[in-house]
Amino acid sequence: MPITSQRSGLGYFIEGIKLAFSPGIRRFVLFPLLANLLLVGGAMYYLFTHLDRWINQWIEVLPDFLSWLSYLLWPLLTLTILGTFSYFFSTLANFIAAPLNGLLAEKVEQKITGQAVTEQGIVDLIKDIPRILLRECRKMAYMIPKAIGLFLLLLIPALGQTVGPVLWFIFTAWMLSIQYCDYPFDNHKVDFNTMRNSLKQKQSQAYGFGIVVSMITAIPVLNLFIMPVAVCGATAMWVGEFKNQYRA
Repeated sequence: MPITSQRSGLGYFIEGIKLAFSPGIRRFVLFPLLANLLLVGGAMYYLFTHLDRWINQWIEVLPDFLSWLSYLLWPLLTLTILGTFSYFFSTLANFIAAPLNGLLAEKVEQKITGQAVTEQGIVDLIKDIPRILLRECRKMAYMIPKAIGLFLLLLIPALGQTVGPVLWFIFTAWMLSIQYCDYPFDNHKVDFNTMRNSLKQKQSQAYGFGIVVSMITAIPVLNLFIMPVAVCGATAMWVGEFKNQYRA
């Protein structure tokens, strides 16, 4: 399979779909998919049994003179809560499945380029798990303070319910791009800060990819399948946009 040429974030996501279902890759998709099905599926069931009550409580804090905004806020708040829940539990699923996602990214890159990424076997992968999970903790340390700040903004009457959802959506798109692009970067031992700076240099592709993943992550049923597809798409982006920068 030829090396991926440069394209848009949406283009890389679509390529991720093709790669996830391609021969030789499907078996590496199975276990990350199962982790996502269990965690995100359970979270979505809980969410939809409580969503209506949560939104009504949130809208009740609006001043009387802004009560007319309730009709506009319902879809905004619904998308925000869906996105928040989906992002949180997707992050948890990614943490648990990180070693398998890294392996999936490795096999996808090998399929695209025709070149092996590493010579590691399953024993080497097991030994590398503590380092991989530490990398996931590094991502969380970057994300959590920003997420807390945005959550506090959402609690501010009027301002939080109007500006907050937009800022949360942008933040989620960036974080999802970081989350999934980090797997192929980490396979090549590119450190976290260098990876972030590389994505900033390709913001069009990074945000475009993150926005698509964020939208799918907020859609029930479809979000159950997003993890392996996003790993495949992010790996295609690594090959098309970044790999040549880090050639030995």
